[in-house]
Amino acid sequence: MILYPAIDVLNGRAVRLLHGKRGEVTDYGDPVACARRWVELGAEILHVVDLSGAFGEENTFERTLEGIAALGVPVQSGGGLRSMEAIRRRFLAGAKYVVLGTVCVEQPHVLQEAVQLYGNRIVAGLDARAGKLAVRGWTQTVEKSAFDFGCEARALGIERAVFTDVGRDGDLSGVNLEETVRMADTGLRIIASGGIRDIEDVKALKARGVYGAILGRSLYAGTLDLSASLSVAKEGT
Repeated sequence: MILYPAIDVLNGRAVRLLHGKRGEVTDYGDPVACARRWVELGAEILHVVDLSGAFGEENTFERTLEGIAALGVPVQSGGGLRSMEAIRRRFLAGAKYVVLGTVCVEQPHVLQEAVQLYGNRIVAGLDARAGKLAVRGWTQTVEKSAFDFGCEARALGIERAVFTDVGRDGDLSGVNLEETVRMADTGLRIIASGGIRDIEDVKALKARGVYGAILGRSLYAGTLDLSASLSVAKEGT
């Protein structure tokens, strides 16, 4: 299983939000310093999100991403990617993979074009609130189900998806294991996100064959040890 320490960037700072709410912010300092810490502890890939872009705010995220990419590990990045030009700039700034969420719903032709151009470097973002897709920085919910969108993404040739249970994100309540596993029935390799609390969650995901997991507040709050988690993730490989 692949573990992705998360760096969410808002106004140039590394933060964690509670349930994705703009007003529920915990500040963890310089994003590049946070990324360096996770790399030094053994992280082999990072998940870096432009929260300012997701909320439609102007920002300097690409400069931050360049600094993180310079640390030498692959970066998966999402947030605010709503045009082919934005996707192109994200790759130029150093992302190896990009996660597309809102644009997939609002402009499906952009998703199709991105997959044609970038292939398996495109990752689907299945952000769900009560099973329905959450978009625009999770501020809106649409009627399409996350599962149905996952099936559509797989039919386009997408291989991987980040599944986030928005109702658990940032609250250390434990991963939504059953729904995460169910999402794998789409045919996608699922990267779990939201609510991961401790190493027991990592072990449970690993035991059910989940492809990957994004580690956020649990790392920053100290309820999860990255080195120990990486050891669990690599068992049997």
